[in-house]
Amino acid sequence: MTPYPHRPAPAAADALPRRAPLVLMYHRVASVAFDPNRLAVTPRRFSRQMAWLHRWGLRGVAVGELVAAMRSGEHRGLVGITFDDGYADLIEHVPAVVDRYRFTATVFVVSGRLGGVNDWDRGTPWPLVDADGVRRLAEAGLEIGAHGRQHVALAGTEPEVLRAETYGSRADLEALLAAPVSGFAYPYGSMDVAARAAVRAAGYAYGCAVFAKRAEQGLMALPRMYAGERDTAFRLAAKRLLHRRHVTR
Repeated sequence: MTPYPHRPAPAAADALPRRAPLVLMYHRVASVAFDPNRLAVTPRRFSRQMAWLHRWGLRGVAVGELVAAMRSGEHRGLVGITFDDGYADLIEHVPAVVDRYRFTATVFVVSGRLGGVNDWDRGTPWPLVDADGVRRLAEAGLEIGAHGRQHVALAGTEPEVLRAETYGSRADLEALLAAPVSGFAYPYGSMDVAARAAVRAAGYAYGCAVFAKRAEQGLMALPRMYAGERDTAFRLAAKRLLHRRHVTR
């Protein structure tokens, strides 16, 4: 009996296209008084950022949609929109903005911390979405992905932890939503060969990293670019160019 009830995808199928699209990584969309890690974007700034993408002729999409477009060669003009951790107030600000421009987005939630707080970040005990909130996000048209069960760094960890954080979190969310969960985001961007293999073996179609070396990049390690409150149209354009230099093959 194998440790995972899903057949791993062939490694050769993980290759990215020559000009893989930019994927933006957000966390919380809210006005906060204390944000030492610069993880929050105000609703006004987020709305402007999505408006800028729209004006540039780009369309923000969930990563599942982006991966399907890359496989069919129809990814030109697309930008992935992702939110890590699954903060409780995303439902208040994100669906209305992405709907305005006919965008979509992916929210990666920590399945073992639903209804809790992000106590892995010191000084910012921000509330996380609960089970009902996950369902509401999905009903609003956002893709739900896994971000592990406990938000632990996966590089160098034991096989049992890898299985719980990858396969276990997928099983949790699929039971909650009664729907497939195809994407995973590595907490802290922490990954190694074993972690990527565990994500593949757990049956995910893709895994989102943060920075990834060119040799590591693929569908199990999609590089993403941080998006924050300071990102004006000029800074987003610069990040898009940096992304092209980093991932163009």
